[in-house]
Amino acid sequence: MIFRYPNGKAYEPKEQARKKQQPSFTYSNRGMSLEEDLNETNKYYLEHKLAVIHKKPTPVQIVNVDYPRRSAAVIKEAYFKQSSTTDYNGIYRAKYIDFEAKETKNKTSFPLQNFHAHQIEHMQNVVKQGGVCFVILSAFNEFYYVKAEDLFIFWQRQQNGGRKSITIEEINKVGYKIPIGYQARIDYLKIIDKLYF
Repeated sequence: MIFRYPNGKAYEPKEQARKKQQPSFTYSNRGMSLEEDLNETNKYYLEHKLAVIHKKPTPVQIVNVDYPRRSAAVIKEAYFKQSSTTDYNGIYRAKYIDFEAKETKNKTSFPLQNFHAHQIEHMQNVVKQGGVCFVILSAFNEFYYVKAEDLFIFWQRQQNGGRKSITIEEINKVGYKIPIGYQARIDYLKIIDKLYF
């Protein structure tokens, strides 16, 4: 099955791209990706009635289906209907939560090419409306919570012809290390509590 972006470029799932580039384990040696860890964390939050935060589905338009028989329809080709915004959204303590999750194996900086202009624009709109918007970065063997407002500064610097990445020193200065937990693996609500409540 082939999924395509609105511009016609073929979609390669993050999991497939990751398998091509690296071994099948993450730095934490738990065999979990950032997305899986966040999904488990959000499931824990929901089950314990702490927050309601979900991964956003990506709308897809199916254009080619093979029907060998009715019970075995196979999608052969599909397109993303629109560019995605951020990965997760929901509500926590009456505050709208919206965030993106990104990973890098780079050892000295976080490349801004991991973000797209439409994602930055979406995050700016969320901030303007008073939502809690941030990025969770998996980098340098740590998880970081970076406020969207801080990300905008680095994005603007790049747009003005400056550095195309965020250095490890800059992330350590503006970011908040997220503690790794057993049940809430990436317990980012602790950071939100500290910053907003």
